[in-house]
Amino acid sequence: MKATKAGVGLLLVIALYYLLPLAFRGLWQPDETRYAEISREMLASGDWIVPHFLGLRYFEKPAVGYWINNLSQWAFGHTNFAVHFGSTFSIALTALMVYWLARRLWQDHRLGLTAAAIFSSCLLVYSIGTYAVLDPMIALWLAAAMCAFWQAAQAPRGWRKGLGYLAVGVACGLGFMTKGFLALAVPVLGVLPWVIAQKRWKEVLSYGLLALLGAVATSLPWVIAIARREPDFWHYFIWVEHIQRFAEDNAQHKAPFWYYLPVLLAGTLPWLALLPGALHGAWRERQAQSGAFYLLGWVVMPLLFFSLSKGKRPTYILPCFAPLSLLMARYATAWGGRVLKVNGAINLLFGLLCVVALAGVLAPWGLARHPLFGPDEGGKVLLGLLSFLIWAAVGGLTLRAPAVRWRWAALCPLGIALLVGQVIPQQVIDAKQPQSFIQTVRPQLENSRFILADSVGVAAGLAWELQRGDIALFERRGELAYGLSYPDAAGRFIREEGFSDWLRERCKEGSVALVLLLPNGESQIDHLPRADETFRRGRLVLLAYHQRRP
Repeated sequence: MKATKAGVGLLLVIALYYLLPLAFRGLWQPDETRYAEISREMLASGDWIVPHFLGLRYFEKPAVGYWINNLSQWAFGHTNFAVHFGSTFSIALTALMVYWLARRLWQDHRLGLTAAAIFSSCLLVYSIGTYAVLDPMIALWLAAAMCAFWQAAQAPRGWRKGLGYLAVGVACGLGFMTKGFLALAVPVLGVLPWVIAQKRWKEVLSYGLLALLGAVATSLPWVIAIARREPDFWHYFIWVEHIQRFAEDNAQHKAPFWYYLPVLLAGTLPWLALLPGALHGAWRERQAQSGAFYLLGWVVMPLLFFSLSKGKRPTYILPCFAPLSLLMARYATAWGGRVLKVNGAINLLFGLLCVVALAGVLAPWGLARHPLFGPDEGGKVLLGLLSFLIWAAVGGLTLRAPAVRWRWAALCPLGIALLVGQVIPQQVIDAKQPQSFIQTVRPQLENSRFILADSVGVAAGLAWELQRGDIALFERRGELAYGLSYPDAAGRFIREEGFSDWLRERCKEGSVALVLLLPNGESQIDHLPRADETFRRGRLVLLAYHQRRP
């Protein structure tokens, strides 16, 4: 009966956190608008080999992540739900793998459900799992590879072991086709400590060729296809996307070595108190419990790898949370004791601190000189306060009987999950979620023969909403600089210095719309030709130029 209740609870967590809110979330630029538009263009063109973004070659990632999003848009249509569903689906499958591996390691059905619930409700997992990026998909393939390796390692010699290693290769191949060579390096690093401790080198070297065969067989058809279509793809993908991003001084998103420590601590909420004991317990049991040590290597080695790389983003360490959830679930059920009460206290304190910060600092009546919320957004503030009060209340309830109610902590983020789409301040929406602005000025945009934007993310939002991939870029190339360098991209980038002449000629053919995302604190647009109509909301501005007959 207890296991049945735990299973129902896990399904409720996934439904309430991941499925129900999706349709009510706007798309954030640049990430979500980018991936929405790439898949829309793939479906519209029927070309599933070469990724295009705003009609330009886009070589930053391979194709499988886009394919998952393609299938989602094909199934659910041109909706925000469809854009987000690929990430949510990947996290749900990863949660099932967490459950499966717990059953394999400890033969405990309820422990498996608990681990899956912990994984699904971790703040970082939930935040990324409802965000339309490729990281949930690479986390899925890496979890599949690590689960397959454990299955292969425990199988007797023969075809079952060989099949397990082949499955490792297939998962790594799919990961490679989602985000590149990262999917080949991370599983090797993750299993390395366990292989050394268990002295399994001979087996790994013997059967490793099957894993390599699986990876090659999975990825080779697309690798050859895109090389034939776009010979320059692999040069850009290997040099810019891998070497520069992870090693060189000009890597994107540079951050110090310790960057992931606060990300890890915040990301494990509402289970933060379990983190130190779970890691220490796995190390302490490294001799008696080889499975726990396997999970520890899966957490620590990728974390070190990403910490050593020059470029860092919070999403990169998502693959560490599947094994971490397993370790935390086992630690809580086996040695919880006082730490369960501490976890409840942390959640109570965190919820109350967020209430104080929101009401006392960020609200229109707060202490901040420039409050995050506007004077007419008191309702949003109240919803935000309700979200964090739910977090604090659940933490308080677990304190009353921690040994019985500690699993209730999975409900702490429930208010945030259900209400976050309704509490985003308008100034954030106007800068980061362009769909609302686009809908306001949609008639002017639909009547425009030519549309330009000075932000790639906003341009992607325009292309997605209007279902047209011919949005040109104005003044800033951004991440499309490489695609714009091809001869057939001529005319897709307009410099400000030549804009007046370009505008004069294009207005003879039809109306022109220029959408600007102004920098923070800047409001002047006098340096541009005077528009026939101007629409402004927050940092977003539309300049509409009417057609002029020659």
